[in-house]
Amino acid sequence: MSAEHKPGDQPNLDPENVNPNSAETPEAAGSEDPIVALQAQLAAAQAEAKDNYDAMLRARAEADNVRRRAQEEVSKAQKFGIEAFAENLLPVKDSLEAALAQENQSIDTLREGVDVTLKQLVGAFERNKLVEIAPVPGDKFNPHHHQAIASVPSDEPANTVLQTLQKGYLIVDRVLRPALVTVAAAK
Repeated sequence: MSAEHKPGDQPNLDPENVNPNSAETPEAAGSEDPIVALQAQLAAAQAEAKDNYDAMLRARAEADNVRRRAQEEVSKAQKFGIEAFAENLLPVKDSLEAALAQENQSIDTLREGVDVTLKQLVGAFERNKLVEIAPVPGDKFNPHHHQAIASVPSDEPANTVLQTLQKGYLIVDRVLRPALVTVAAAK
């Protein structure tokens, strides 16, 4: 490339290829050499690009760490999410084992022990937000919480629960098992 530039030519911005004997010296160009100014701008832009690249690498590493930690938390929640519920059921199991270990129990004593054990189980359910679905006769059939096993003729209005065959359960707002019911048929 010649030392003279034609209009439209790109200046050589490589500092190693600048000819100090060219006509574009600070004395010839006036107060400031455009090549030196461009080289300074390039150096500043390269430094800024390097800083931005380093910041991007740090942000990417942080995002990877957050993602990894979140995956570990989900994994732990899946593995140990039932831990609190299991801890609440241990006394129930202990009570049942103690009842079976007793010899020569009277029916009243056995019944009393079963009643206490049932109260422990109900308490464990309540602490873990396991709610019973137990519709009573006359309740409106709810297809989200009930499963109709049979529809029988009745004097009751249509789609009214006549009998609950098996209780259902909710965990918070999600149906674990629907209540099994018979409903009144339309006349």
